Amino acid sequence: MQLLGTLDWVLVGAYFALVFGVALGAARREKSTLETSAGYFLAGRHAGWFVIGASLFASNIGAEHIVGLAGSGAAGGVAVGQFEILASLILLMLGWVFVPFYLKSGVFTMPEFLERRYSEGARWYLALISIIGYVITKISVTIAAGGIVFEALMGINFWTGALIVIIATGIYTIFGGLQAVLYTDLLQMFVLVGGAVTVTFIGLHELGGWQVMYDTAGSGFFNLWKPSSHPDYPWTGIVFGAPILGVWYWCTDQFIVQRVLSAKNEDHARRGTVFGGLLKQLPLFIFVITGIVAFGLLQQGKLNYDEPDQALPTLIGVLLPAGFRGLVVAGLLAALMSSLSSVFNSCSTLFTLDIYKKLHPEASEKLLVRVGQLATVILVGLGLAWIPLIRVISGQLFVYIQSVQAYISPPIAAVFLIGILWRRVNARGAIVSLIAGFVVGMGRLAAELSKDSLSGWLFWFADVNFLHFASFLFVLCTVVLIGVSLTAPPPSTQQLAGLTFATASERMAEADPHPPSDPAWKRKDLWASIVLILIVAVIWIYFSG
Repeated sequence: MQLLGTLDWVLVGAYFALVFGVALGAARREKSTLETSAGYFLAGRHAGWFVIGASLFASNIGAEHIVGLAGSGAAGGVAVGQFEILASLILLMLGWVFVPFYLKSGVFTMPEFLERRYSEGARWYLALISIIGYVITKISVTIAAGGIVFEALMGINFWTGALIVIIATGIYTIFGGLQAVLYTDLLQMFVLVGGAVTVTFIGLHELGGWQVMYDTAGSGFFNLWKPSSHPDYPWTGIVFGAPILGVWYWCTDQFIVQRVLSAKNEDHARRGTVFGGLLKQLPLFIFVITGIVAFGLLQQGKLNYDEPDQALPTLIGVLLPAGFRGLVVAGLLAALMSSLSSVFNSCSTLFTLDIYKKLHPEASEKLLVRVGQLATVILVGLGLAWIPLIRVISGQLFVYIQSVQAYISPPIAAVFLIGILWRRVNARGAIVSLIAGFVVGMGRLAAELSKDSLSGWLFWFADVNFLHFASFLFVLCTVVLIGVSLTAPPPSTQQLAGLTFATASERMAEADPHPPSDPAWKRKDLWASIVLILIVAVIWIYFSG
């Protein structure tokens, strides 16, 4: 493998300069609005659809995501791409089902929406779970990936690379708020896609083209649909379990939803989700297929790696000429920084508005912004403190830590989705459902850690595919939510005004801060959504073995 040359370093340096230039420009342009909580945490609520869609895509795609998708492609083919394809359909659900209620309520955060719909207790639960989850999963994984990218491709020490990523991202996130995050995400989307397309086409050319790749890897590598007994991607889990995790991540997680909350209006928010859904078709072709290309080159003896996750770094280091390596490394850095800036901003928003403001309701707008900036500084510090633990914790345990959110997400998805669909569910049902789901989810995690010593139904409970487990847990939490809700009086129409389909036409106590939807925009978005669904159908049919 070759490390970066002079031209590559110039391109990487230019990328950093461009990111800071865009962040600084966005912060200066909106300097006055950054002194208010709406300006700092929601970019003044005037983001356009193109920026929203690009940010949805860039925030989601981290460097560990890219390396993992390519590694899974190299190990077993396109099946891992199902999660990317399904994400586009869930984004349509965000735009068409959830966005109208989120924007009409005028909330800043997802925990705040749960308080409006259910109770203060539900808000506290989601805020604390989200913040803890962000710190021990999203931030830690992104930091680790940053160190690996710098070490493997740039020859820079792991710790130094991780420090550079954290500090550089933290600076523009602290001073620019969501406005800087959105516009740097827009830039990083272009850099990320450009770098990925470059490595895919050069790899395919070296391999001999699509047909050679297909013949070398075999038809099994190009089948999205695996048997229900498949250990990683059973079709039953993909159809019934993956959408549940998708609803939690794409429709209820502050990390993602904060982008649509910043929209000018419902039309821009909805169109941003449609655009984001179209972009989510790309990872299958520019990340997963790239891994299969690496596998094909391995079979031809043109590439050599020991582990599937080494496929992409090896491909970059061996095949790409000077200049192109710098472009692709800039793309990986773009993925790192966009994910990290998004989680810093979202986490500081939750801490400031769902914890600090609840405890200090008299706090001024200016103070809330300062608290948000301080929270980001603390998060940077926690990220730095977490780095040594990443290397100390065993690899297997680290994988288990990352699975925590997969086990606590079904109850969150249930209380949001059922809460919007049916007005009868209430605060008592929501709290019991959330707690029951958390207990069962943590029970699954504990059982998985001690699986080798279990037998009978306990072993099944610990060993069942996590997508199947997600389906089971979602159904359980839904039953608990409904059953317990029926033991208490229904919420009042006044409380639910504008928050459920049955009460969507009821006027809220607070005025909707957004103008009404434009029917012409809605028609265009409907046709674009239909096109997106057809694209998904074509991909499913083509990659069906």
